[in-house]
Amino acid sequence: MARLVYQPQSPLNATLAVSKRWATSLGIWGVGAGTAALFLLSVTPLVKREFLVKVPVVGSYYEDKTPASDKPF
Repeated sequence: MARLVYQPQSPLNATLAVSKRWATSLGIWGVGAGTAALFLLSVTPLVKREFLVKVPVVGSYYEDKTPASDKPF
């Protein structure tokens, strides 16, 4: 029969072990939440002007090409 031996673990090692275990999952959820928030806020002019226009590949899609004479304000 195998014998189990208790090996104490320092709080720092325990914290690092838990952090390593959850880092990938939390990273994936964070990217998903950020993408969802950006998608939901993409209709606001501030997000379009300050963030989405500056994205290298899709920035031209979000540029406002409406002439100034056609804007009401």
